[in-house]
Amino acid sequence: MWIVPEAAIDGLLSPDDAFAAVEQVFAAMARTEAYNFPVVREGLGEGRQYGFKSGLDRAGGQLGVKAGGYFPGNAARGLINHQSTVFLFDPDTGVVQAAVGGNLLTALRTAAASAVSIAHLARRDARVLGMIGAGHQSAFQMRAAARQRDFDRVVGWNLHPEMLPRLADTAADLGLPFEAVSLDALGAQADVIISITSSDAPSLMDAHVRPGTHIACMGTDTVGKQELDPRVLARAAVFTDEVAQAVTLGECQHAVAQGLLAERDITPLGAVIDGAHPGRGSDDAITVFDGTGVGLQDIAVAARAVELARAKGLAVEVAL
Repeated sequence: MWIVPEAAIDGLLSPDDAFAAVEQVFAAMARTEAYNFPVVREGLGEGRQYGFKSGLDRAGGQLGVKAGGYFPGNAARGLINHQSTVFLFDPDTGVVQAAVGGNLLTALRTAAASAVSIAHLARRDARVLGMIGAGHQSAFQMRAAARQRDFDRVVGWNLHPEMLPRLADTAADLGLPFEAVSLDALGAQADVIISITSSDAPSLMDAHVRPGTHIACMGTDTVGKQELDPRVLARAAVFTDEVAQAVTLGECQHAVAQGLLAERDITPLGAVIDGAHPGRGSDDAITVFDGTGVGLQDIAVAARAVELARAKGLAVEVAL
């Protein structure tokens, strides 16, 4: 069994590695060669959550599970609030193959998912990136997005403006001008919008979204969370990582519940990657990617991390 500790992940897995792993597994999901198992999630009280995301990728030869959750008291202990570990198993025998630190991997795979959506759905001439949310994940999102289009500036909004320097600093590192704007201005200027918040009420309203926009909605992964006005989804071409998860705990849950969107109208992003769906219909179309976060993403990036760690001598082998 190989162990790749959390400390070894930083600098090991590049954004391009994460992108390739997530893109490949999304395509395998669309071909039904990979599938996720039902998510298990439990509230532990005081805002703590713990659960499991797991799946089988027959195309990639991977079976695994990510165990972990959200522990809001960790910041006071000098730890990040999201804690997780990915376990990989031999799909033929069930023998455990690896345990991989999952904290940074989760950030990388989430950013890779939105980047994959931008690569396949955003207009080729997209020049302005809009960011809604300035939490820990936002920097990963911006960096991954900037690799997919030739953006010339970034505009951003956050419910708590004091957090906006994170976006400004990240944009500066990328050599891009940054401007803090209202949601009205963000929607009027941005060609691509990434929403990465933990909100339970929509921020981006229908009136904010203009034709031709691509929106990667990455924060809604639990029943009750919401980032977008459901009317946006009603007039958009909607894509997701997994349809079943999108309608139950993703951004699509609200539009479906209100009868504004039917499950049959939601397309797996993997079908676009695989060439089975054309993706964006026109330059004026609004496209939305509902990134709910699936276990197969974690398994894919963890497997790549093990491969790289072994090659670089950073993985520790232990006997079972």
